Amino acid sequence: MFIIAGLGNPGDKYHGSRHNIGFYVLDLLAEAHNIRLNKIKHKALLGEGFIGDQKVVLAKPQTFMNNSGESLFLLKQWYKTDIERIIVIYDDIDLDPGVVRIRASGSAGTHNGMRSII
Repeated sequence: MFIIAGLGNPGDKYHGSRHNIGFYVLDLLAEAHNIRLNKIKHKALLGEGFIGDQKVVLAKPQTFMNNSGESLFLLKQWYKTDIERIIVIYDDIDLDPGVVRIRASGSAGTHNGMRSII
């Protein structure tokens, strides 16, 4: 099982901002794979389902970006998931718009949400 977390900030004030790209990607994944994001649990809006034959939990932490680690810690404990099976999607101001970087490890850089998770 994988936990796929999309980072962002809850509320209308942040809707449409680049900072919420993680939330938007989760919405697209949920729609593409018929997963309903309809549970509030572990300080996150959650949906459980499958991508292909792989069980996934889609999570939008509701703790605000800089405290995303609170929610991810609770999810990791509840689902007994290895760190290697947690995928985090977020914006990075150090990358140009439209650029995607995938990496298995590294520092949080200037991203406080990732600092909280690490």
